[in-house]
Amino acid sequence: MDLTVIVPTFNEGPNVAELVRRVGASLRGTEFELVFVDDSTDETPDIIRAVATTVDFPVRVIHRDVPDAGLGGAVLEGFHAAQARWCLVMDGDLQHPPEDIPRMLDRAAVGDVDVVVASRYVAGGTAGGLAGVTRTAVSRASTALTKSMFPRKLHGTTDPMTGFFLVDREAVELDQLRPRGFKILLEILARRQLRIGEVPFAFASRHAGESKASFTQGIRFLTQLAMLRFGRMSAFALVGGVGAIANLVIMWGLIRLGMDYLPAAIIASEVTIIGNFLLLEYLVFADMRAESGLMRTRFIKSFAFNNLEALVRIPVLALLVQDAHIPSVLAAGITLAAAFVVRFVYHALWVYAPKRTAQAVAPARAARAERSLES
Repeated sequence: MDLTVIVPTFNEGPNVAELVRRVGASLRGTEFELVFVDDSTDETPDIIRAVATTVDFPVRVIHRDVPDAGLGGAVLEGFHAAQARWCLVMDGDLQHPPEDIPRMLDRAAVGDVDVVVASRYVAGGTAGGLAGVTRTAVSRASTALTKSMFPRKLHGTTDPMTGFFLVDREAVELDQLRPRGFKILLEILARRQLRIGEVPFAFASRHAGESKASFTQGIRFLTQLAMLRFGRMSAFALVGGVGAIANLVIMWGLIRLGMDYLPAAIIASEVTIIGNFLLLEYLVFADMRAESGLMRTRFIKSFAFNNLEALVRIPVLALLVQDAHIPSVLAAGITLAAAFVVRFVYHALWVYAPKRTAQAVAPARAARAERSLES
C-alpha cells in the first residue's frame, strides 16, 4: 500500500461523505487506505461505515470509547493501525483540501524529506478559513512563539502546528510521542530532528459543523509547549503558577471583604488545592493516570499532602508577617514558591506512581526518580 490517510474525527458526520468522495477522486490511481479514528458521541461512526460500502478503496473506522490524549492521541492510534509506511494526516472538516494531497506525495517522492507540511504561511498558502481576525492573530502569535522555542528543529517549516501533513512512519519514534490535544505535528517535530519539506495550501472554511477550538485547547497547547521544551516540571510550574495567582487573588479578595489574613489564606489554599489537582490530572500527568490507580485515590493522596503542606506553610506565613513584618500577600507568595519542588517530587513519585508489585518497589522508585530528574 502506498499511503494511509488518517482522519481524526469528533462529531463530523455531515462532512464524511464529501470527504471520502474528494479523497478518492484526488488519489485515483494510488493504492491507499482511509482510516478514521473516531471519538464521536453522535452517529459519525455509523455514517463512516455506511459510506465505506459505497467506494472501491478501503475505508476503516476505529472508534475510541475512551478518547485518550484528544486529537493527538487519535492520530497516534492511526499511526499504529496504518498499513502503509507513509501516512497523511488531515482534519475531517474539509478545511484541509484533499486536492492538495497529490502535491504532498510528489514532494515526498523527491526523497530528501521525512515530513511534508502543508503550510498556510509559506508563499502561496493562505489562512482564510480561520474564523476572524482574532483567531488569525492568535495562530500567527502561537506559531512565532513555538518557532522561537525550537529554532533548530522547526527551522524547515513555517507552519509547525498545522494538522495537514505527510510523514514517514519509519522516521518517527512512535513510542516517544506524548500527544496532548490538537498539535500532534509539533509533538512529532520537537521530539526528533527530521527533514522537513513544505507545500502551500489554502486553509478553507468548514464544510459543515462547528469548530473544536476552545480556551481549553489553548491551555493544552501551552502545557504541551512547556513540557516539550522544559519537561514535566515546567508544566507543573505553569499549573502551580496559575494556582498561586488564584490563591493570592482569593486571599486578597477575602481580606478586602474584612476577613483576617489567616482564615483568608486557609480558604484560598483549599480552593486552589482542588483546582490544581484537576489541572494536574488533565494536563500535566494525563499520560500517567491509566497506570496509577483510581482518581479518588490520587485525589486523597494529593489533597492530604497539600493540606499537610499548608499546615506547615501557614504558620511560616504567620511568622513572616508578624516577626519579619512582610506584607501578608507577599509572604504567601514566598511560601508558595518554597513549596513548589517538594510538591512536584511528591506528585511525580507517589500520587501518579504506576501500580507495582512489592518486589519491584525499590527499583521502580529509583527509575521514576531518575526520569523525573531527566524531565
